[in-house]
Amino acid sequence: MLKVYHHPLSTYARRVRIALLEKNIEAELVVVDMPSRAHRQEPYLSLNPYGRVPTIMDDGFVLYESTAILEYLEAKFPMPALVPADIQQRALVAMHMKLCDVQMSRLAVVITFPKRFLPEASWRREEMAKSASDIEKHLSILNRQLAGKAYLVDERYTLADLCYVPFLHFSPLLDIELPCNVKAWSDRLLARPSSVATVPTH
Repeated sequence: MLKVYHHPLSTYARRVRIALLEKNIEAELVVVDMPSRAHRQEPYLSLNPYGRVPTIMDDGFVLYESTAILEYLEAKFPMPALVPADIQQRALVAMHMKLCDVQMSRLAVVITFPKRFLPEASWRREEMAKSASDIEKHLSILNRQLAGKAYLVDERYTLADLCYVPFLHFSPLLDIELPCNVKAWSDRLLARPSSVATVPTH
């Protein structure tokens, strides 16, 4: 059976757990004890030398990094589909997944990780403010692209939308106001059963 190494508080691992639910994939969920730094020690480092989650093992095949895992799951378990059949629409999904990581998730972690896990005295407020400003610029672009649309690509839920869910969940911590189209899209995504079932406890 497919094994998924994760931690319930990990935003990137949450993406994979959402995909498992959306695609009805059976998997063994293995919690990595990150508070005890098990992700930085053997035997986990032999699976993922970067010491991060998620990681999957499928019949001896090991893969890490969430977007690569999402694409692998889509290829191996194509139904129900989370990418369109049309080649251009598929390319748009890939583009949005990449932009999510470059323009949203990487920046959001700069803000949300300290607010979730570190004492306020250690926050790097200038970096956090710069990240919030850059996220606002990105969301203003998304807001225009979402005008009159329910989802980013092909008028249906795809991996492009899924990638944003864990970070939209923490949008209140970003100290920004979501533009109207982004807000409606975010509410729609966060209300999905797969999103509700994977809400972190902290």
